[in-house]
Amino acid sequence: MKTAVIVTTYNRPDALAAVLAGYLAQSVQSFELLVADDGSTDTTRKAVDDFRSRAPFPVHHVWHEDRGFRAAAIRNRALAATHADYIVFSDGDCVPAADFVARHQRLAERGWFVAGNRVLLNQSFTQRALAAALPLHRYGTLDWLAAWCKRDVNRLLPLLRLGDGDWRHAAPQRWEGVKTCNLAAWRDDLARINGLDEAYAGWGLEDSDLVIRLTHAGVKHKSGRFATPVFHLWHAENDRSRLAGNRRRLDAILQSDRVRAESGLDQYA
Repeated sequence: MKTAVIVTTYNRPDALAAVLAGYLAQSVQSFELLVADDGSTDTTRKAVDDFRSRAPFPVHHVWHEDRGFRAAAIRNRALAATHADYIVFSDGDCVPAADFVARHQRLAERGWFVAGNRVLLNQSFTQRALAAALPLHRYGTLDWLAAWCKRDVNRLLPLLRLGDGDWRHAAPQRWEGVKTCNLAAWRDDLARINGLDEAYAGWGLEDSDLVIRLTHAGVKHKSGRFATPVFHLWHAENDRSRLAGNRRRLDAILQSDRVRAESGLDQYA
């Protein structure tokens, strides 16, 4: 099974550096990494080029022009640029634990997508971690316990590790709370639904739409909790001025049985 990790970023090279350091330290190196760049400046390009020269796995920089928040479009472009069998989506502000890719590979199962969760870092801890290049991906239980005691992180429960089992299939239709900062799916399932829907304008709900259409296509939700946490660096809230329109579009999807994105992956074929 060939695996690709797609990491979305936009003009935050310090956070991206912390994320890439996490992938460099993965317990398995049998994957390719695509940085899906939503229009960043050359500073990000240079950071990716430098990382590529050090990485033991293939690294690709997929970029498009900055025309506002277009995460769905750049993820589709990155998806079109890989022929991997299995796709792991994450973000350029989500540091992976050292076993993140290995755990996702272990949980991969035909007919299912896997949704993990995250630990949120607060603003001051994020600033300290980036300034000092703290190896968050190597933090152990005591490190995170100390961070939680100082209220630097919001919770510890996602750090528990549990194996695979029937309980992971307990909510096969669940889409609420699933985010593309920690989501894995088979590439052929993503192609069948035409990838993400670029009709969503601005921030919000394009990932929910993706998951709902996967369930419409018969692909079920498998829990990646207690296996694949990411450490989400703090950032200011995105512009939500177009969220109401996106919500109306999502409500329409929920009332339908539509599978394919209106504006999706096929335009990059």
